[in-house]
Amino acid sequence: MVGLRCSPAPGHVIVQDNRTGKVSYWQKEYHQSAGDADGVSTADYIHAMFAFLRQAGSKNVLIIGCGGGTLATMLRKSGVAVTMVDIHKLSFDIARDYFSLPADVPCHVADGIDYLKKHHQRHDALVVDAFGEDGMPAKFKTAAFFKLAKSRMKPRGALFLMNVIVDDDDDQTPDRMVRLLRRQWSKVRLLDTDGWVDRNAVIAAGSVAKLRKPKLMMPPRTGAKKLKRELAVLDWRTLRNKVGR
Repeated sequence: MVGLRCSPAPGHVIVQDNRTGKVSYWQKEYHQSAGDADGVSTADYIHAMFAFLRQAGSKNVLIIGCGGGTLATMLRKSGVAVTMVDIHKLSFDIARDYFSLPADVPCHVADGIDYLKKHHQRHDALVVDAFGEDGMPAKFKTAAFFKLAKSRMKPRGALFLMNVIVDDDDDQTPDRMVRLLRRQWSKVRLLDTDGWVDRNAVIAAGSVAKLRKPKLMMPPRTGAKKLKRELAVLDWRTLRNKVGR
């Protein structure tokens, strides 16, 4: 039973299921985030990135793109220091009001690239999960951005993660991103699920050689069984030939 449906701003809708406690955040037709009453994500790719960051032992993580802030919430619950950057203050308000984002997570209202140019601190990990009404901004899919991102990561043991939305198996977007990332990092891996449409893939670069397939490490109150099945399907894949879209 859906008990809460509100619009914090035009085009933004929060839906809560009173039966399960699940909260979903929609920006027009785009599903920005979903989590349980404690802010633990119910999305497989968030749990995949969380597992990678925990495997890598990341202690200081910078996240560009907020959504519902569930990855930051999960990391903070695990004792990881997290900083978030998003161009919209509303995203941080929604993350705190509806997804339990801890108050001690620094949130900077800024363009992600401008923030990196201004702040020279190096991080154990950098995560890019920045999507708006028109998908991921093109500037986050360039060799220049990846070079800048690498310069804000520690020289050893650091991990770069990027969420990419994939239309279908013919969509070459993640393959193109991997090829661009390989101009900066010698080791880049792609976690994907063939056969699904409108799916999320995770690109990992940097200290990735020892990363294992992700498993559910922080089960949400609702949907844990489904998440385990979805994570089991995710796997590393090789790049496809340069054909298709």
